[in-house]
Amino acid sequence: MHLILFFQGVVIGFSIAAPVGPIGVLCIRRTLADGMLLGLVSGLGAATADAVYGAIAGMGLTFVSDAFIAHQAWFRFLGGLFLCWLGVRTFLAQPVEGASAGNETRLIGAFTTTFLLTLTNPMTILAFAAIFAGLGVVGSQSGYGSAGLLVLGVFSGSALWWLILSGTVGFARSQFTPNALRWVNRVAGVIIAGFGVAALLSLEW
Repeated sequence: MHLILFFQGVVIGFSIAAPVGPIGVLCIRRTLADGMLLGLVSGLGAATADAVYGAIAGMGLTFVSDAFIAHQAWFRFLGGLFLCWLGVRTFLAQPVEGASAGNETRLIGAFTTTFLLTLTNPMTILAFAAIFAGLGVVGSQSGYGSAGLLVLGVFSGSALWWLILSGTVGFARSQFTPNALRWVNRVAGVIIAGFGVAALLSLEW
């Protein structure tokens, strides 16, 4: 039963991470520009945020989820602004020779960026709450262990997606010339900024 719950979490985490959004575009661009490691670490930041929201939902911490959801407009506003800034910065970035992901500060920055960006969508808690409730593992003493297994599975499934994505893109990285990478930066920058603008336009105060 425990193993089944874990693999259910893996499927949930993989399914939530797989749709390509701003984090996916950012991960692809960082992998192409700086190598697989930076792309993977970027994805792990998002996977960690998913696990945090999964834990809040699974443990039945309604006072925390209610606080996040009550202030979701501010979260989305900040996330939208940050995406716009990140898009402009990506658009203007110049390709560099060779992978430069080994710098510890850059790795921490890559992880933190995607972690915070993923947290700017508190509605993810509701999705997790509905899924966990359907599996009967929300908010009871007997359910905490099961919820923990599910959350571990969610993180593992999400991390698996980012490993596959960054690994696949990383293999293709050597085929990109500096000029091609320059266009990758421009296209990725426009897409990321577009997600930011869309988030800002969708706000309802």
